[in-house]
Amino acid sequence: MKITCLPNGPYSVSEPSGAKVGLCRESGAALEAGPRVALCRCGGSSRKPFCDGTHAKLGFSDRNAADASLDRRVAYEGKEITIFDNRAICAHAGFCTDGLKSVFRMNAEPWIEPDAAAVDEVIATIRKCPSGALSYARNGVEASSPPRAPVVTVMNDGPYAVTGGIELVAVPFGEGASREHYTLCRCGGSKNKPFCDGTHWSIGFKDP
Repeated sequence: MKITCLPNGPYSVSEPSGAKVGLCRESGAALEAGPRVALCRCGGSSRKPFCDGTHAKLGFSDRNAADASLDRRVAYEGKEITIFDNRAICAHAGFCTDGLKSVFRMNAEPWIEPDAAAVDEVIATIRKCPSGALSYARNGVEASSPPRAPVVTVMNDGPYAVTGGIELVAVPFGEGASREHYTLCRCGGSKNKPFCDGTHWSIGFKDP
């Protein structure tokens, strides 16, 4: 599978083999799709998650307006694990700060404390990060993502969560960002297009 960002338009998701693309809701329910599908990224389609051409009426722009100077990966070294974080590509899904508050600490400095929980708990939490902002290393060796089938998951009121190493054509990734999993904006408001930056929360994006 591969994803192509059409200029000021939808995501074109295709399966060159001719098989159906892997597309599902957050519940796991499969969405009917052929070997090629156009997914809305302006936030305005009446057929979400599919494109209905509304982007042209809205004058949707796919311009990336993020501050490039913020794109940097920071290492937080613990006794048994080093946690890497790039805030610039975070989708603010909250799996870290909600799931392991002792390590991922809101309104604290530094905000990550690697030794504040068992290593297995830390790893399990990092693996839930959909954007790829978080990663880790042990004994100087950076961990790779576990193998997964290529799937685009339509998150409730949120982004497209892409897993399984689906190629994102001609798009530069942030420093240290995962190519195996990442999140794509579908509300139309992200400054870091095509990636999600959590703007769907502040604008109250709803779907389904």
